[in-house]
Amino acid sequence: EESWNSSLINGTGGLNQTNPLKRNEEVARVEVTVLALVLFLALAGNLCVLLAIHTTKHSQSRMYYFMKHLSIADLVVAIFQVLPQLIWDITFRFYGPDILCRLVKYLQVVGMFASTYMLVLMSIDRCLAICQPLRSLHRRKDRLYVIFSWILSLLFSIPQMFIFSLREVGSAGSGVYDCWGDFVKPWGAKAYITWISLTIYIIPVAILSICYGLISFKIWQNFKLKTRREQCINLTPKTTKSNTLARVSSVKLISKAKITTVKMTFVIVVAYIVCWTPFFSVQMWSAWDPAAPREAMPFIISMLLASLNSCCNPWIYMCFAGHLFQDLRQNLLCCSTRYLKSSQCHCERDFNSSHKSNSSTFAIKSTSSQRSITQTSTT
Repeated sequence: EESWNSSLINGTGGLNQTNPLKRNEEVARVEVTVLALVLFLALAGNLCVLLAIHTTKHSQSRMYYFMKHLSIADLVVAIFQVLPQLIWDITFRFYGPDILCRLVKYLQVVGMFASTYMLVLMSIDRCLAICQPLRSLHRRKDRLYVIFSWILSLLFSIPQMFIFSLREVGSAGSGVYDCWGDFVKPWGAKAYITWISLTIYIIPVAILSICYGLISFKIWQNFKLKTRREQCINLTPKTTKSNTLARVSSVKLISKAKITTVKMTFVIVVAYIVCWTPFFSVQMWSAWDPAAPREAMPFIISMLLASLNSCCNPWIYMCFAGHLFQDLRQNLLCCSTRYLKSSQCHCERDFNSSHKSNSSTFAIKSTSSQRSITQTSTT
């Protein structure tokens, strides 16, 4: 068997491949800094997106439904991939039982699969919305597709639990244990990393390219129809202009709202490709070339770039769907204002009720005292 500590399946930061008992502290510090920043941005951004979608009036929209699940997948990446890797880079060794090692490795890849497949679903949905506008997707089908994507992500990640385990590193009898992977020599690591690259990057990118190729062609056709309509309206005499206008305006044109959502998903796809291309290029190089410079700083930074994808998406949402965050801000302001008013009203009610209770007790006391006075006087 071959021991392998690939960062695809996340190993320890700054690991010295020639001597696994030591590490490059400078590289480890860079990894810790980058991962801490990515974790903060991913958590803050995606939580804001989920809260904004939850509070918006149009939360039932299909686009927002896919955005919500993409944000959940990015949160899974942040919590179960970036956070464990950050802790691991700080401690250098994996301090935990074997079952925790296997579970961490499993969940690290679940987030990668889920985030990718949600993006593919979103792109296919936009492609169908542009190319087949009369096609109606029911919410139930959307849910089935999303559930199927999550199940697929959970199933494709299962090999991680069998490949990785808590095992002794370095020379035999060193007494140093870490969460490492065991692959069949000499083809195990190459086959597995190639399969991961195909299922998370190469095949999804091919599907995304086809989707946006079809979308671009349809938008180009739509632009030609729109230009032809304007020319027909300008060249038609006034007597027949109304009939021509009615006939030409019946041509189905793509709405600006659909164009905006297509632009947003396209930018998300570009960010995905920019972040993941260096990562998988380095992974494949590391798997197929024994002399790959695994300890070089550019090599390490390329591996860390993939995590940036989880904190890029909320900023893209903000650029193209800024009203979401404006609605969120207004709702928060309204809630805070209502809370202050309700607390003020509550205080006023307490104050008034206390005055009423004091006056009533005073009346009772006064009447009782008067009654006792009259009783004493009669006696």
